[in-house]
Amino acid sequence: MIRPVFTAKSLTKTYVSGEVMVHALRSVDLEIAEKEVVVLLGPSGSGKTTLLNIMGGLDRPSSGKLYFRDLDLTDLQDRELTLYRRDHVGFVFQFYNLVPSLTAFENVALVTEVARSPMRPADALALVGLEERMHHFPAQLSGGEQQRVAIARAIAKRPAVLLCDEPTGALDSKTGIRVIDALLGVNRQLGTTTLIITHNASIQEVADRVLFFADGRISRIQTNETRRQAAELTW
Repeated sequence: MIRPVFTAKSLTKTYVSGEVMVHALRSVDLEIAEKEVVVLLGPSGSGKTTLLNIMGGLDRPSSGKLYFRDLDLTDLQDRELTLYRRDHVGFVFQFYNLVPSLTAFENVALVTEVARSPMRPADALALVGLEERMHHFPAQLSGGEQQRVAIARAIAKRPAVLLCDEPTGALDSKTGIRVIDALLGVNRQLGTTTLIITHNASIQEVADRVLFFADGRISRIQTNETRRQAAELTW
């Protein structure tokens, strides 16, 4: 049996804005397996980013439970959540957040200096196909290359999970494919559990599972098997 890396039980998040209550997550139950690639699809405001932020220890639920393996994330203090993020989670966002005055190598090295058991910056950059560009500054790199530096920075500390929020949102489709290929390569080579939030439905073809979000709930789950069966029915 494949061990779950995340287990959510009745996970709920409610924001209060004036007299209005916004239900970002509504009693979500979910398991994410080790080494799985999961794509989260849905319109803005459907709960995808809220779930990812709670999984990454950047936010807390209003109620319910979220476990990382056997660790109850909902029971951790702020300092413990900081250590959880440092030791177990890599983040990739839509915008690269690279330090412009540092080379690609130096941007990755920022993370390896504080990680417990990091890989070498050069090795992380090689994993995303940038070994020949490691001494270039962000301004000398294309958007896709900068995003791959951001991926290398995220994986250099050998995280158990990689949480990606619209990693191709600022890129054209061809460049976006290269970024997704880099994420899949990391998953295959390091076994990093990978969650990808996106509005791009074409990315779902690369996932082990696709979670469709609507109104703070998972409205539908599609697996490789259900996709295969649907394809067979069209013939």
